[in-house]
Amino acid sequence: MSAAPEDRLEQEPNRWPVPPEGGWTADDLDRIPGLPPHTELIDGSLVFKSPQRKFHTRAMWLLESALLAHVPADLDVDREMTIRLDASNRPEPDLLVYRADADTGPDQTWYAPEDVVLAVEVVSPDSLERDRGVKPRKYAEAGVKHFWRVEEGDDDLPVVYVYELDPATHTYTPTGIHHQKMNLSVPFRIDVDLSEIYHRGRR
Repeated sequence: MSAAPEDRLEQEPNRWPVPPEGGWTADDLDRIPGLPPHTELIDGSLVFKSPQRKFHTRAMWLLESALLAHVPADLDVDREMTIRLDASNRPEPDLLVYRADADTGPDQTWYAPEDVVLAVEVVSPDSLERDRGVKPRKYAEAGVKHFWRVEEGDDDLPVVYVYELDPATHTYTPTGIHHQKMNLSVPFRIDVDLSEIYHRGRR
């Protein structure tokens, strides 16, 4: 009998992961040794992330700070936690807002889509196609009610594309494109000065 894929990787740690027949599963993402940080599972395939640019880091910091400052008591915010959409898909949004009672403790590695209120993707050059198409489509089909896509504008500031789920079609409907400032009432009231991306926290 041949060894399981994760057993072979432990015996040969320098090998790239070779997918089993039918692809990897959501559970495999927690079992495969030596995966790079922030590895995602899309349609049974492992997706590795490139080193992030400063824009990506600062946009995440700005929006995370804003979300934490405005989130109601029954919700909470995490960065870079996967959502287990189904057996073959565990994407990792850059930020997510989830029901606080879905927190199972420090060893938790994923959330169920029904517990996620908002998924946020900050677009990088290597993630453009996934963040504009594949991932929001999968989030919508799984029932995640709100989605933000963040891209770098011509002025080097964030542009936030905001979407809300249409429950009849399980697709996202665009509700706004935000430059400079973002003021929303759903999924909760939040006010963000997007122009502060490179200034907040400076002395």
